[in-house]
Amino acid sequence: MRVMEIRWDAVGIFKKRPNRFLGIVDLVEPELQKGVEVHIHDPGRLPEILFEGNRVYLKRANSKGRKTGWDLLAGEVQGRPVFTNSSYHRKISTWYIENLKPFGPFQELVPEFRFGRSRLDFLLKRGEEKTLVEVKGCTLARGEVALFPDAPTERGRRHLEELIKARKMGMEAAVIFLVFRDEARCFSPNQETDPRFSSTLNRAVKAGVKVLLPIFSLREGLLLFKGHIALC
Repeated sequence: MRVMEIRWDAVGIFKKRPNRFLGIVDLVEPELQKGVEVHIHDPGRLPEILFEGNRVYLKRANSKGRKTGWDLLAGEVQGRPVFTNSSYHRKISTWYIENLKPFGPFQELVPEFRFGRSRLDFLLKRGEEKTLVEVKGCTLARGEVALFPDAPTERGRRHLEELIKARKMGMEAAVIFLVFRDEARCFSPNQETDPRFSSTLNRAVKAGVKVLLPIFSLREGLLLFKGHIALC
């Protein structure tokens, strides 16, 4: 199922990552250009994607005041592009909620809803019923197991704690992991990388927080919804 068009303007070879949000790339298509600075819109480590010599896909940035002229969209894993740009997560998750209706019909979808000490991605309203929703992007996989996170995330753990609190208050709550590794057959929290997040996710599931695992594929400039996977 087609989600949206996400076409790249150039292909490059990744060289290095001076900081979380800056990458250095040598362009190879449509023209050769060395040492180009690109914006990385993903705070994760992306170890399987952003390493020297790997093929990456870029979109030209036309916004005024930008320090870099390119955004990194995806990187190649086993010959296939894996989508890595978290600035699209809001659009993708909105499409998913509105079109697939995993929470059933609703009357209002409120983005960036402040709850407790956090700003969560969505509040869904249906009459008196309220559902809090947090969205995470998953780009890491080992074999056929999708894993999150790829770096310790205290912020992500805090979001789960807020969802647990919401359940105790009688609200519905859910976390959506947008899985961008289409070879994955199940999902697991990354115990080795962040045991605190993993244990908190397990507590959230026991508290009644729903875990939704839609899986997506980036093919020929189109982001496609492939279905759902389950918890391992």
